[in-house]
Amino acid sequence: MPQTITGNTQTDEDRAAQSALQARGKLPVHIAAIMDGNGRWAQQKGRPRVVGHREGVNSVRDITEACAQLGVPYLTLYTFSTENWERPSTEVNALMKLLVRTIEKERQTLLNNDVRLRTIGDLSMLPAAGQQELEKTRARTQDNTRLTLTLALSYSGQWDILQAVRQIARAVQAGRLDPDAIDEAVMARHLATADLPDPDLLIRTGGEFRLSNFLLWQSAYTELFITDKFWPDFRRAALYDAIREFQDRDRRFGRVKNGT
Repeated sequence: MPQTITGNTQTDEDRAAQSALQARGKLPVHIAAIMDGNGRWAQQKGRPRVVGHREGVNSVRDITEACAQLGVPYLTLYTFSTENWERPSTEVNALMKLLVRTIEKERQTLLNNDVRLRTIGDLSMLPAAGQQELEKTRARTQDNTRLTLTLALSYSGQWDILQAVRQIARAVQAGRLDPDAIDEAVMARHLATADLPDPDLLIRTGGEFRLSNFLLWQSAYTELFITDKFWPDFRRAALYDAIREFQDRDRRFGRVKNGT
């Protein structure tokens, strides 16, 4: 069962595993995840796809708790892409209802454990009830500092870049910005993730080798971890494996080891 962030039901074995990770090397500051495979997980078990999405919520809870316990300050989850709107309406409707129920149910847990909820994406596409629950939870958790949990909803990397370009174009048109002053930093300030560091580690479940339109600008030097596990099976032990692999990589950001 998922364990609480406060550690009341956390096993000694898990606590030791986290301590070993913390002592082993630098932890990622920002972990992002493409939560793929909910539907396939359910279909393999002969169940409706929505059952996989429900079980995926338990993985979200467990991974969020583990990140908070470890001291990872930022977690961003690809929850619903702009392309997901093209799925069958029955599945989309079920996902939206699940979103509303989950946000409402988990609000107090986020508050109790100092977790801040934020969102990125075109939220105007969401049902009114979903927008209201998200806004209520964002407002009530805005001063929490232990972990920032960002849900990417009705989001795509291309949408993010386009909305940033439009903001910059309007600033240039209004005379507030010199076109020659536009650089990577200006672009980053206009992205939906402007108040977040770029992800250090991006985890993709489900075995696919692509970014699927997620954090395209922000992932320029992100370390990728691909696993065949479907998201409902991805729990904290698998997260620890991903972090260990991250710690073993040599991140040079295009430079050689001596920094030149």
